[in-house]
Amino acid sequence: GPAVLPVAVRMVWEVAGAVKLPILGMGGVAKGEDAAQLMLAGASAVAVGAACFADPFAPLKVRDALAEIAAAQGLDRVSALTGGVKPW
Repeated sequence: GPAVLPVAVRMVWEVAGAVKLPILGMGGVAKGEDAAQLMLAGASAVAVGAACFADPFAPLKVRDALAEIAAAQGLDRVSALTGGVKPW
């Protein structure tokens, strides 16, 4: 659930800095902003899990919200979010 999202983002960030492989971000994704955090940290794809128990349409809602977030940033594709946050 949502309590693990900050840990998941941190772990994706650390793994993305250590390997040059696609990373699946998962843990606490319930809305588009959650998925965007994982992608900005370095995830190439995002899984929606526990949110499906409360709303079976959660993956579709996350997908649509993520597309809106990317478009609002002037990006032509969601994958452009991947690794968008750089270290200081």
